[in-house]
Amino acid sequence: MEDIVIALQHISKTFASVKALNDVGFSICAGEVHALMGENGAGKSTLIKVLTGVYEPDTGAEIQVGAERFTQLTPLEAVKKGIAVTYQDFSLFPNLTVAENISISSEVEKNTGILSWRRMRDNAREVMEKMKIDIDPDAQLGALSAAKQQLVAIARALVHDAKLLILDEPTSALSANEVDKLFGIIDQLRKQGLAILFVSHKIDEVFRISDRITVLRDGTYIGTYPVQEVTPDDIINRMVGRNVEYERCTSENVKENVLLEVRGLTKAGNYKDINFRLHEGEILGITGLVGAGRTEVCQSIYGITTPDSGEIFISGHQVKVTDTKRGTQLGIAFVPEDRREQGLVTKKSIKNNLSITVIQTVLNRLRMIDDQKETEIAERYLKELEVRPELPQLEAGKLSGGNQQKVVIGKCLAMNPRILIIDEPTNGIDVGAKRKIHQLLKKLAEQGMGIIMVSSELPEVLSVSNRILVMRRGHITGEFQSGEATQEQIMHKAIL
Repeated sequence: MEDIVIALQHISKTFASVKALNDVGFSICAGEVHALMGENGAGKSTLIKVLTGVYEPDTGAEIQVGAERFTQLTPLEAVKKGIAVTYQDFSLFPNLTVAENISISSEVEKNTGILSWRRMRDNAREVMEKMKIDIDPDAQLGALSAAKQQLVAIARALVHDAKLLILDEPTSALSANEVDKLFGIIDQLRKQGLAILFVSHKIDEVFRISDRITVLRDGTYIGTYPVQEVTPDDIINRMVGRNVEYERCTSENVKENVLLEVRGLTKAGNYKDINFRLHEGEILGITGLVGAGRTEVCQSIYGITTPDSGEIFISGHQVKVTDTKRGTQLGIAFVPEDRREQGLVTKKSIKNNLSITVIQTVLNRLRMIDDQKETEIAERYLKELEVRPELPQLEAGKLSGGNQQKVVIGKCLAMNPRILIIDEPTNGIDVGAKRKIHQLLKKLAEQGMGIIMVSSELPEVLSVSNRILVMRRGHITGEFQSGEATQEQIMHKAIL
């Protein structure tokens, strides 16, 4: 592994005031499978986008590809220099054939104005022979299994004569047998001298296929380690090893009264046999890696999706949550992870957003919005939640991330729910705003509300939750009282 395919130095990326990457640097060699690991939010996706030219790094970055040096790459330059990527969702065209999916991007790049179907089919066959895979190039992609679609995605990347192949969570949709076949393909490509950056949360697979592992934590480079010199425990400790001070959440406000119970909740492809209870005054944290099924469970409880089987009980009574209207009638409110796309109407005012869930209460006799009533609701929650600036008429999209999140929570509280489900409550907001959101959730629990908090941030889960459920691949794999859990214990249940 002496031939360096790509070397990174001083790679930083700042979004507004948030440092997503901070002075990252490492190299990847020909014939090497180099794993990239880190918790959710560690900067892995941002780094991939810098490598592929989607993001421009901050000033001072250096990207060396072979003998050439760049301060940044454009997407076209990245492709021409042999950097190819396959994403978790494959990004393929199900209505096109295998050959079309593999070759169409290279045909478009030629920009001749005429597509050569024979050349596309020949290119597809050539790259599949190189990978030693047997798939009919004329088969419609949508008819293939997830495993074969993954191989087609890799073939499409290789048709550009790739020197570095980035595989982003390549096994997320594959069975154990399909993973074995994929790893056989990866091993063939490694022997042919291809450099592979393997991005995964699955530590057992990382140790099985990789030569070296690079760990990122909070956007910072922690180190690069040959797999023979470290253990899974070593990597987990490096992934979560930041020093974070937080107060453990006590359970003195948790009552015996059960607000919500789910029994055997199952939805094929999302989660299976989910069982838990939520008590009055309790904050129940649900954590795990992206794709573990956390959000999907909560969406079914609220009525966004329908489970295939299982039972839901509210205050001891079995209920059918057929849609979100029914979820709201049962006293459930849901704060989605993507507040801008799913939680706010960003072009509307703060007061419009705060009143939208209780619109019937602000209508006058002519069924028109009473501006004074709407303003009164807005002023109440602006004050209670300490939204800044305290301007009901301000466009919601102009607020900071933390204040936007408070508005989304406010519009849920306006419904006077007994159960609040909040997905990634502090995603993308600053430390000060996080603290205020945490204080708000604890205050709501003290008032008797039952709260389900989905979060990828382990310090947040440990400091805000009374009890913690860990999910992995659609199953609950661990349960802890907050005062008894450590980050390492939770990561073990989430990964191993």
